[in-house]
Amino acid sequence: MSKYHTVVLKILGKEYKIICTKDEQADLISSAQQLDQQMREIRLSGKVSGGERVAVLAALNLTHELIQSKVNKAPTPTSLGKNLNKMYLKIETALKKV
Repeated sequence: MSKYHTVVLKILGKEYKIICTKDEQADLISSAQQLDQQMREIRLSGKVSGGERVAVLAALNLTHELIQSKVNKAPTPTSLGKNLNKMYLKIETALKKV
């Protein structure tokens, strides 16, 4: 019996098949759900178009939250919003140059 198995994740309506161990399955599903939620919120904001840009912004948002939690500094909604807006503008500027 293989210790790895396939988990089907749905993110923004698309299915992704990921191989993982049984021990990793719950965390993987939870991560996919959180990513899906972030991407839907960004897409619904209407400020970003294109799946790739939505994915990049969602990844940046989640990474920012992770870094904040690692330094045990809970961001306030205002400071988090300001930082996200700064990141958004930087990403949009960079993507326009591509």
